[in-house]
Amino acid sequence: MRQMTTATSFEKTQGAAGASAIGENLSGLSEAEAQARFVAEGPNELPRSGRRTPLRIAIEVVREPMLALLLGGGVVYLLLGNREEALILLAFATMSIGITIIQETRTERVLDALRDLTSPRALVIRDGERKRIAGREIVRGDVVVLAEGDRVPADAVLLLSQDLQSDESLLTGESVPVRKIAAGSALPRTERQPGGDDLPFIFSGSLIVRGSGIGEVLATGPRSEIGKIGRSLSSIEAEPPRLQAQMRRVVRTFAMAGGTVSVVAVLLYGLLRGGWLDAVLAGIALGMSMLPEEFPVVLTIFMAMGAWRISQARVLTRRAAAIETLGSATILCTDKTGTLTENRMTIAELRTADGNSFLMGDKPGTDLPAAFAALAETGVLASAQIPFDPMEIAFHKLDKERLSKREVLGNPHWELVQAYPLRPGLLAMSNVWQSTLGHGNSLVAAKGAPEAIGALCHLSEEDFRALRGSTEAMAANGLRVLGVARASHCGIAFPKMQHDFRFEFLGLVGLTDPLRASVPEAVSDCRSAGIRVMMITGDYPATANVIARQAGLDAEGVVTGSEMQALGDEELAMRVKTATVFARIMPEQKLRIVSALKSNGEIVAMTGDGVNDAPSLKAANIGIAMGGRGTDVAREASAIVLLDDDFGSIVKAVRLGRRIFDNLRKAMGFIFAVHVPIAGLSLLPLLFGLPILFGPIHIAFLEMVIDPVCSLVFEAETEEDDVMRRPPRKPGAPLFSGALIAWGLIQGALAFAFLAAIYFVALNRGMAENEIRALTFFSLVLTIVGLIFVNRSFSASLSTALVRPNRSLVVVVAAVASTLGGTLLWPFATDLFRFGPLHLNDLSVTLGAGFAVLICLELLKPIWRQQLKT
Repeated sequence: MRQMTTATSFEKTQGAAGASAIGENLSGLSEAEAQARFVAEGPNELPRSGRRTPLRIAIEVVREPMLALLLGGGVVYLLLGNREEALILLAFATMSIGITIIQETRTERVLDALRDLTSPRALVIRDGERKRIAGREIVRGDVVVLAEGDRVPADAVLLLSQDLQSDESLLTGESVPVRKIAAGSALPRTERQPGGDDLPFIFSGSLIVRGSGIGEVLATGPRSEIGKIGRSLSSIEAEPPRLQAQMRRVVRTFAMAGGTVSVVAVLLYGLLRGGWLDAVLAGIALGMSMLPEEFPVVLTIFMAMGAWRISQARVLTRRAAAIETLGSATILCTDKTGTLTENRMTIAELRTADGNSFLMGDKPGTDLPAAFAALAETGVLASAQIPFDPMEIAFHKLDKERLSKREVLGNPHWELVQAYPLRPGLLAMSNVWQSTLGHGNSLVAAKGAPEAIGALCHLSEEDFRALRGSTEAMAANGLRVLGVARASHCGIAFPKMQHDFRFEFLGLVGLTDPLRASVPEAVSDCRSAGIRVMMITGDYPATANVIARQAGLDAEGVVTGSEMQALGDEELAMRVKTATVFARIMPEQKLRIVSALKSNGEIVAMTGDGVNDAPSLKAANIGIAMGGRGTDVAREASAIVLLDDDFGSIVKAVRLGRRIFDNLRKAMGFIFAVHVPIAGLSLLPLLFGLPILFGPIHIAFLEMVIDPVCSLVFEAETEEDDVMRRPPRKPGAPLFSGALIAWGLIQGALAFAFLAAIYFVALNRGMAENEIRALTFFSLVLTIVGLIFVNRSFSASLSTALVRPNRSLVVVVAAVASTLGGTLLWPFATDLFRFGPLHLNDLSVTLGAGFAVLICLELLKPIWRQQLKT
């Protein structure tokens, strides 16, 4: 099969006369005028939000209240001359800032890699000559020349059009191209908006999939349709992270309580004992024991490590705080095209003129039966040889996979000699293939709208009724239906109109945008996790209904955009409580749906990839953009980006979000627990006039070394067995629930009781003060290790927790043992901590304390298990 010599420029497709007319009438702007407009109106590009530099990220981190308190505390201790305490505080604050900066900077670099920094080039006419310029240099009034495969650089009105079709899915969300016509001498009285056939407007970012044309630029950059959507984002406030707000409240509570107790302790110590300097030091130690210095460190580590873990599932978190919100999502709003479906057309069914049907899923990998092969081959012959149109790509794919025995395709003695494009009055196209053997025989292949093909074939009324019945049956299955016909012609002169051929109707071809393979399982997992999945699409209700059923959604009641338009905000809020599928929805209506869901108290996750999705992505609690097919605007508006565009990755992200939040609660409960014995042992000597056990260095060591390191164990914990079988966390449920706080206090009180007993027994036995301090400190540390095992799981037993793999736990236990050994055997550390020697029987007491606390709490855990999991 030989290719027809085709023209790549517009004037060749129009012929010599057309080229001459274009040259005379369309000289375009002058360079001077174009430069003046460029200066006045700016470049043809969307404004980008400021890139978050490492310095900007660091400022954002330091502004967090508790981290600022850490740095401030370190500076205060440094000014007071307590160098060791200051260095410990400042070192850990610096470490947490560094972790966050590295993670967030890496995220920004990945986003930069996703973004196409090169502006697409465009062919324009200036000063009567054609030249290629960067797309950003296009200005209003420029005359642009477009051909198949070109990306439209700006919004324009078509002055000339030759069978031009445009893929506007970035703006409309629909993968089927739309036909375009020239505006003519006067612009039609129609609204300039994407979508719809036979309109003269083309839009920035759309792709020319067929034909060619010349247009005059009407709007560039922020004034284009893409730019208008981008500007609307600035009026939408992103959802603030609830975890930060809860943390601030906890910080204020602890700060007020700790400050009050510290002042009272200083006054009591000074008045009763008279040593005001010692009183200030004791007050500082007590205040440090009650202030949660670990909370910001642990939170930062969890969010940074969580973002890293979630990136291993090909999910990029632009804002780490969105992770905890994702785990509590109650509604997942998803687009259809490119999210649930693959955004590529595939031939699903062939139906011959006599009504016989062949589904492409039947006998995969084999050649088509003869009758259906003729139908498919004719469809390929009626397509462009180098296709851009998604439907024609589907025909060529079928040719390669299922047509090995062909009459014309692949035959070197046939060449394409004539093409009849689509016309507004006849939605069908034909290609004429002629034999090169000199017989003058030609084959004419036609495809198009079923009714147009039926008209070309001059079908009888009865045959037309059968054609309509078959078309409606296929359309009811969500298929886009094309008719195919074939004719023979003898001679080298061809008629002016397709109607002059004697076509024979061969049958119908049904095309579909297939569902992603991972979607049904992902939807099922969402349902088991208590997450309601809603489809919001601009496609037709019948198509949306079919895709919804294939995905496993309840599609009994489909709400259309026109129906939704008639609903007030309160009525819509009631409707979204039961509706699952929304069809023929405009971008601004998506935003209304998200707002209605949020007004019902739902935590809304919204997925999308097109520019039209950006406002709703930003308005949702969690905006999830597609990284591959997604646009820059969608990614900028989102909190999370799916790098592989796989809907199934959303479920992985939800699972990880729930696991991260579960583990964060375990860590926070653990911190609550350990603060009780630390504060109790700091306060106990003050109340009873006994020797002071711990100074600031001991408290700083415990809180800024032992606690954060131990908390790493919880970050590495695997998820609970029922993590995806329980309903989402209630939207208003606090991180620090009453049950969690009570469980932490019970653990801490029991640990304090054992440690206080050891302290009093040691006093009664007459042990030296430094030995009592070492004995109590070692017992406290080993009790903390016991609390780690208690808090590893809310539901599993101790035996299960012990065998559950966790490398961090092994590392932490080894590090604790090494640290304790160092403080006991290294003279510098012994002097710094003012420890005395411990004997084997003393060490057995410390081990016994940790083990006893562990066993007692494991016996109490079943009582609190259900409350902790809610």
